[in-house]
Amino acid sequence: MSLPLKVVLLSGGVGGAKMAEGFAFSRFAAQFSVIGNVADDQAFHGLWVSPDIDTLTYTLADEIDTTKGWGLKDESNQVLDQLKRLGSDAWMYLGDKDFATHIYRTEQRQQGVRPSEIAANIARSYGVSTPILLPTDDCIQNKVKIESGWIDFQDYFVKHACQPAILDFHIVGIETATATPEALSAIAEADLIVIAPSNPIVSIKPILSVPGIVAALQQSSAFKVAVSPLVNGQTVKGPADKMMTAAGYRCDVIGVADVYNGLIDGMIIDQQDRDMMSELSAKIEYVLATDTLMFNRQQKVSLAETIVHFYQAGNGKVAAASAPLHESARESEPRLAV
Repeated sequence: MSLPLKVVLLSGGVGGAKMAEGFAFSRFAAQFSVIGNVADDQAFHGLWVSPDIDTLTYTLADEIDTTKGWGLKDESNQVLDQLKRLGSDAWMYLGDKDFATHIYRTEQRQQGVRPSEIAANIARSYGVSTPILLPTDDCIQNKVKIESGWIDFQDYFVKHACQPAILDFHIVGIETATATPEALSAIAEADLIVIAPSNPIVSIKPILSVPGIVAALQQSSAFKVAVSPLVNGQTVKGPADKMMTAAGYRCDVIGVADVYNGLIDGMIIDQQDRDMMSELSAKIEYVLATDTLMFNRQQKVSLAETIVHFYQAGNGKVAAASAPLHESARESEPRLAV
């Protein structure tokens, strides 16, 4: 009997969390794990907030506010409202229940508990069985340079609503960061490694930039595939398109392929970008155009199963699951550009 397929997802927040939900609620959930971005972490009101890890946790717990795509559902705002009355600069939305997560995380960090262990404890408290792994336990933070100077990513993303022109990017602390053993082990043991449709510049690149992560990916025998976050040259949500351009990449699936050049075996793009397959095939061995937009759980699970089918066809391996593919996945037969 074949062993279960080991799938590892490299993920940012909202888009990556949708992909994580697809795998976590599919029949490939047993050996599925996520390595999440921690470079958007920032302190608010003296509390350490980890937006992408929390979004992954709340999504997999089925507690996410689906309207916003982040934060907890059925939230109240009494603490934030009172902070505003007291004169605090409270532009970052944090709900009352969400505050508890940040209080706990901050207390644990002050006690010297590893951030990886803290994340695991929070996930466990929400009943999440999928391992949510950190790429590093060290503090790394995205910085964005605008005309007035360097600012934190959350300031750019939330406070300034992605409006200022971007001049440069930097990840503070990345040079001295160390990859977690959990992340390195997951990569080494994986059969399939998926790069989620997350922002390539500020969500995925910080994971890849942690010393040791790229080497681990290159040494891994896993089939590696990226799902494009851009559809028809535009992002589904967030500033990925602006950031791709600011970082010197084309704002389309070719640009995404260039970001991951040398790291991936295959790439999945949306049907709307099917006309780019020929150009992509000159860069990447395996390319599949399928439906990548995920508006409900069925679509998320379907895309996850399509990715596994793509792995089977492209890597010449037989997946462990004996059940037939989801109907919509079966209809999306991989078109391999070899």
